[in-house]
Amino acid sequence: MATSRPRVVVIGAGFAGMHCVRRLKNEPVDVTVVDRGTSHLFQPLLYQCATGLLSEGAISSPVRHLTRRHKNLDVVLGEASAIDVDARELTVDRIDGSSFHLAYDYLVVAAGMRTAYRGNEDFAAHAPGMKTLDDALSIRRKIMAAFEMAETITDPDEQRSWLTFAVAGGGPTGVELAGQIREVATLALEREFDAIDPAQARVLLLHGGDRVLPSFSARLSASAQRTLDELGVETHLGVHVTGVGEDHVETTRKADGDKQTYPARTTLWTTGVEAVPFATTLARALGAEQDRGGRIPVAADLSVPGHPDVFVCGDMSSYRDLPGVAEVAMQGGRHAGAVIAETVAGQTDRSPFKYRDLGTAAYIARRHAIVQSGPLQLSGFLGWVAWGVIHIAFLAGVRNRMGTVMTWGATLLTDSRRERAITYGDPETARQPYGQ
Repeated sequence: MATSRPRVVVIGAGFAGMHCVRRLKNEPVDVTVVDRGTSHLFQPLLYQCATGLLSEGAISSPVRHLTRRHKNLDVVLGEASAIDVDARELTVDRIDGSSFHLAYDYLVVAAGMRTAYRGNEDFAAHAPGMKTLDDALSIRRKIMAAFEMAETITDPDEQRSWLTFAVAGGGPTGVELAGQIREVATLALEREFDAIDPAQARVLLLHGGDRVLPSFSARLSASAQRTLDELGVETHLGVHVTGVGEDHVETTRKADGDKQTYPARTTLWTTGVEAVPFATTLARALGAEQDRGGRIPVAADLSVPGHPDVFVCGDMSSYRDLPGVAEVAMQGGRHAGAVIAETVAGQTDRSPFKYRDLGTAAYIARRHAIVQSGPLQLSGFLGWVAWGVIHIAFLAGVRNRMGTVMTWGATLLTDSRRERAITYGDPETARQPYGQ
């Protein structure tokens, strides 16, 4: 009688999930990938999609295409909603509202994080975050529409409100977004409008810390700040965003509680993340205690303590204060796959996860980026070159790499951005007659 092979279910087709799958490609296991989307997303370049530099296709690749040579793998479009730990069974909701059960011998959860508003959920209506392709396209729509609205409005105050963009959060995503919006205004849209000068657009970078990019060294942070100043980004440090409306953003200074309101029609939120809802479902089922951000603590082999068949990788896991960056997710996913392969092969001692810090990078403006890897610190043009090489190397698919290089080259030569189409997220809005 034939013996069935171990079943490995991987939740999430992000960096951790895909690297786990690759590690298990030639192992004697049956792998099923469950994801609510059909594509693997390269999140580090999401802001370039949001600001019209890259298309959504340039930073995403179909999961089925990437895994087409994996003979032991199935791909399921759906979202994990419940788990029976004793029965080793997962409940998956399909996009049509129906659900089914998926059995597993080993479970790898790499579902990622979502934008966190820290108790201010009402901000989400006017201050979108940026974690998904839908988020990026929504932000692109807001940015491009703001310039178009300003062009048709005659009231100067209202016009200034449409031309004011507030970015909450001074981490890599916030800095990259703020810099890109200024580049859109000063370069891509130059000489394209009659009633307004896009270069007059005001970009506010609102950050609670005493310097931008606090995860980088003070020297690189200062270099980034100088570049932002040269771009014309207005940086406000030591403030918290305490109010967001359709046409304004309110900040409160940490030092003295002083409040300031800025008329701004576009506010973007990059101040923090939290675990997706399934993390809470999983933690309760496993008896695990989540941290403040909803992350689940894991043991040295990245399995959940007391549950050697369940692994949590990437941003959703909490292990030795490792940062929620792509490289941690990639290495974590590979390690979980390796542990599963070794266990299936009969090895009883599990090797601990050892993270190799290959460095971090942030794009500030064209020809200006910062890279930090151990004692190595690069900024300016050298940092920009290193940043480009790193991101091209990690993009999934040869076609995406080639296309991205060509797009970057064309943008440098012409200052244009072709990915500026405005689409309607609401089908009902899209069906309305023009002008309504």
